[in-house]
Amino acid sequence: MESNFSPRPDAPALIIGGSGVDIVGRLKGELNEGTSNPANIRTSFGGVARNVAENLARLGQPVRLITAVGGDRIGEQLLNQVAETGVEISGVLRTVQYPTGTYLAVVNPSGTLKFALDDINATEALTPGYLSQYTNWFREASLVFVDANLPRDTLRMVFSLAGKAHLPVCADPTSASLATRLRPYLSRLRLITPNSTEAGILCDQPFESTHRQRALDAAKCLVTGGVEIALITLAELGVVYATSETSGHVPAVRTKIVDPTGAGDALTATVIFALLNEIPLDDAVRLGVTAASLALRQRGTAVPDLSLENLYNQLVI
Repeated sequence: MESNFSPRPDAPALIIGGSGVDIVGRLKGELNEGTSNPANIRTSFGGVARNVAENLARLGQPVRLITAVGGDRIGEQLLNQVAETGVEISGVLRTVQYPTGTYLAVVNPSGTLKFALDDINATEALTPGYLSQYTNWFREASLVFVDANLPRDTLRMVFSLAGKAHLPVCADPTSASLATRLRPYLSRLRLITPNSTEAGILCDQPFESTHRQRALDAAKCLVTGGVEIALITLAELGVVYATSETSGHVPAVRTKIVDPTGAGDALTATVIFALLNEIPLDDAVRLGVTAASLALRQRGTAVPDLSLENLYNQLVI
């Protein structure tokens, strides 16, 4: 695959976007509206950008994180935790305008997401002016990863600063309601990692997540739109991917789902790490799917023992 991208794995990856607290309830039975439902509930730190940053750091990649948390105790605890994994957090904004973000999800007994709510309003404090203070971080980075939690004008600034620094940009649409924020920048993306719903929105081609060929067509549509690598997650069907020169499908690893939250972010981080280290795309995607399977097997949003060695040891596809 031809690319102007020259990997610099020793330079820090610059991760920009949302962070917060994840509260996930796993139902013990059928969901009954209008009453309390027995469930197992867990709390952990999350947010797409924060999850990707932690997973990259655990893989050994130098990482700098720009996000916003509230001036509350939970925000301080979040920063302490992510710093312990090796992430540079001096660029994190502590805002008094908003509380630290929260993501609330309900999954059924088999681990499938039923619905979710998020309050990531703290990212509104990440203004273009705030980002402009970190122009040197763009110059020093290996690449930029961004999630669509950012306000539109802040996203515009990210792509402007990345362009001036000749940096590749990787992105996650984050949710169906936010995916369109990335549409103006498809031609600027080295990598995008939507799920099937988000990919359908970006391509104006809604399709069922159970239809692998339609997903592959959507990946090719994103490439036609200018994306260099389009990777679409299909839950239990695995992942499809496409570039201008190749395409493929990697099936999901059959595993018991303990907690679905964060699996996609583990995949994204692993693929980014692999690309920075010049691992071929086919292998990068397989490693990413393996990382996602490890995330599915545990409570929480990141894989504590994530390493390249561990991923290769678990690689069964």
